Amino acid sequence: MRAVVYNARNDVAVTDVADPKAGDGQILVKVGFNGICGTDLHEYYDGPIFIPTEAHPLTGRMAPLVLGHEFSGTVVEVGPGVTTVAEGDRITVEPLYTCGHCVPCRSGRYNICTTIGFHGLSTDGGMADYTVINESMAHKLPDEVSTELGALVEPMSVAYHAAKLGDVDPDGTALVFGAGPIGIGLWFALRGQGVEDVLVVEPSPVRRASIEHLGARTLDPTDVDVPAFIADQTKGLGAAAAFDAAGVRPAVEAALASLGPAKTMVSVAIYERPLETPLIQLVLREARIQGTICYTADDYRAVIDLMARGHYDTTGWVEKIAMNDIISEGFEALHAGRKMKVLVDPSA
Repeated sequence: MRAVVYNARNDVAVTDVADPKAGDGQILVKVGFNGICGTDLHEYYDGPIFIPTEAHPLTGRMAPLVLGHEFSGTVVEVGPGVTTVAEGDRITVEPLYTCGHCVPCRSGRYNICTTIGFHGLSTDGGMADYTVINESMAHKLPDEVSTELGALVEPMSVAYHAAKLGDVDPDGTALVFGAGPIGIGLWFALRGQGVEDVLVVEPSPVRRASIEHLGARTLDPTDVDVPAFIADQTKGLGAAAAFDAAGVRPAVEAALASLGPAKTMVSVAIYERPLETPLIQLVLREARIQGTICYTADDYRAVIDLMARGHYDTTGWVEKIAMNDIISEGFEALHAGRKMKVLVDPSA
């Protein structure tokens, strides 16, 4: 079968590899669509970061391996002991490997397992014709959710989990910095959680236009003093929460300066380098910075339910490409800002 194989930094190729087989408790999935994540871009241009250079403690794998952790598809074979899905089921995949016995795992917060691994980063993933997953990773897609939309459950669950951590009062004002795919996901998630007043801060006119088309209100930080605007709009209350999906110093500074007393900035971005942070903003407001990573099965179920009710719209920000175009129309186009979100179609 064909697969997108990561060998090393700047060395990714579409390659013929052996067909995978489902073992005990496993499922063979014919991949429908696989999203290119910002993490995949970091691995290609700056990695290896998450991809192990020594055997991963849970999977035993290291580079080279098949990329792809945001995907959906159809079950074509089930291994011995599988009871929750059957051949023909359409599924999306929660791509986490966890140990089950560390303190976070035992407390139910397996998304911060101390030895966490990822399908497509710690072992062969879904950017291929077929892939094998553990039964526990599969979430069935209802008829109302297309296989294409199902490939977006993973990144939308990242955003949904982060939105919950902001603990925004429905009557409050939420600020999202960055209108890339996770920023868009945060806007959808906050609205899905009942927060009506959500402002998206984005300097790019193209990205502002994309999210405005979905119905969002935006601010251009090159034209507006965001903290002053928020103070005025909220009559001095400040933002009920801010979410940094931009990962740059000006966004963090504006987010912290916009927070109301005892409120939270949720840090969703992957930071390529250390940032100077004005912690005095936290001291003076007794505010806080909250980290977030991944999701749990509850977040997956919530996102799938919202999708089934028609809450998510992919118009204007999601594009599909063929697997053979992964470098030029995938990594390079995303890195250059020519595209927002790309789904790889193995059948194209």
